[in-house]
Amino acid sequence: MSISRRDFLKTGVALSAGATASRPGPLHGLAGVLRAQPAAVRLGVASYSFRNFPRAQAIAMTKALRTTFINIKSVHLGYDLPPAELAAGRAEFEAAGLKIVGGGTITFEQDTDAEVQKYFDYARGAGMPLIVCTAPPGMLPRIEKFARRYDIEVAIHNHGPEDTVFPSPYDVLKAVAGRDARMGLCMDVGHAYRAGADVVQAIADAGPRLLDVHMKDLRDLRVKESQCIVGEGAVPVAEIFEQLQAIGFRGYVNLEYEIDADDPLPGMKQSFAYMRGVLAGMTPRRSLKATPRRAGGG
Repeated sequence: MSISRRDFLKTGVALSAGATASRPGPLHGLAGVLRAQPAAVRLGVASYSFRNFPRAQAIAMTKALRTTFINIKSVHLGYDLPPAELAAGRAEFEAAGLKIVGGGTITFEQDTDAEVQKYFDYARGAGMPLIVCTAPPGMLPRIEKFARRYDIEVAIHNHGPEDTVFPSPYDVLKAVAGRDARMGLCMDVGHAYRAGADVVQAIADAGPRLLDVHMKDLRDLRVKESQCIVGEGAVPVAEIFEQLQAIGFRGYVNLEYEIDADDPLPGMKQSFAYMRGVLAGMTPRRSLKATPRRAGGG
């Protein structure tokens, strides 16, 4: 059952303390200085948007959107590629001027070191500072161990009402509370609304646990099939971006365009144009609730 914001807050867990206490040392001072200034919202692409196209075309379409940030789905860089082929695929993205900001969604299924390490080896070989994932809650201690070992962030993706484990951002936040700072949330905006969450408030509640954002729009905030070009639906994009800026979010807002799979570029261009227009009209502001996030990572 999805956890509501009220139930989440009733747990009394201090998320910010859990997020910062796990990495003591002088870098925390630097993190505090960095968070003293409002962060710009950085727009990227989830390559799942180009799932019907091979790697070369996905790269070309990403460049056509005039962004350099990409979160790579395995269809464009396979999990089981030999190390040399994985390195060569990574090099194709980098040679095109793209920055790999993460990968996934990756599904952890078997609670063994070998199973978990396989995906962390993949992420390191692919140059991914962050893994977007889903996993049974019982696997999180093992995943956390490898997140520390590899110094790779793990952002658990909320998947909406159909997900029996992590439908809402608050389900993720409860699961990662008190864990290493590298363990956090990938907020899927559309799925979060469909699960009944107030996304703007959830961003504030997540604070430094918010590691990644998948952006989309819906004409009806409860209907999955109503996804549309960003700016044509009911998602309050400006309020979301303002809240991200207010908390000092230093991850990436990656457009995950799940419609028009055979011809996504026109709608994605319109989505980017709208989001850039929103950002152009925003005034940077400080957050009174800003909590230092650990240095390093994505």
